[in-house]
Parts: sequence; C-alpha cells; structure tokens
Amino acid sequence: MVYHTIVKSIAVKNFEAVNTHDYESILKGCAPNIRHRFGGNHALGGTRNDKEALNKWFHRLGRLYPNLKLTVRDVWVKGWPHDTRVFIRWTAADKFADGTPYDNHGVHVIRLCWGKAVEIDANEDSQVVDKWLRAKMAEGVTEAGEPAIES
Repeated sequence: MVYHTIVKSIAVKNFEAVNTHDYESILKGCAPNIRHRFGGNHALGGTRNDKEALNKWFHRLGRLYPNLKLTVRDVWVKGWPHDTRVFIRWTAADKFADGTPYDNHGVHVIRLCWGKAVEIDANEDSQVVDKWLRAKMAEGVTEAGEPAIES
C-alpha cells in the first residue's frame, strides 16, 4: 500500500531528525495533544501530553545525548489514515566519557490519526538510559538528575 510506504519513509526521516537535533520537523507531524511516554524514573522518563512538553523533552534529550546515533532496523505500518499504528525497531549508539560504548535498543509504537502522531510509546532498555544519566551526573551535568518533564 502506497500510504504505508509513505509512513515508513516519514518514520525513518524522523529518527534521522533526532540524530541531527531537528526536533521542529518532528513536532510538525504531531497533534497538539500528543501523548509521549518514555520508560524509566529519571530525567527522560515519564509522560508528556502536549507538543510544548515534548519539545522541552526533545531538547533535553539533545543536551544529554549530543552525539546520539539512532539507527532504524525495521518499520511496520498497520491501519488506515484515520487510525494508523507504526512499529519501529531501532538501535542507539554513543560513547561514555571514558570511551566505553553506549548501546541501547528499543521499539517505538506510534499511533497516527490523519497523518498526525497522537501517541508515541518509546520502549527501550531503561537501565541503560539510567546508567548513562548517572554517568552524566558524575561528570557534573546536573540536568541528568532533574525530574522528568511531564505535563
């Protein structure tokens, strides 16, 4: 289906936009009342319920992971334009300050309604994220220990 092919392409471009810190292009594809969930009880965890909070979250992500490289491994699309589900399997890479590799993996489940994202569930190894944030705090990055951005 052509629609599914277009949605897959947009999904990959959005992950590439995270790599280049182009959050505005991602937010253009989100409904005003977007619901974004990211697992874990830490600075990146929690739930956001609007684009403003998601924008703040993306910018925090960029500050805490300035060199993060997300790679999309698979994308599956189900449904029709009024109610679409997108499943994205990805890996994440970076390096800790001591040169040790940061490796994570996960799946995003995204619900679209007429081309706008209305829900994003980010499912990753939250213990790996927690380890990264603790390392950042040890480096003096206080934002890594701040409460989650929630709305």
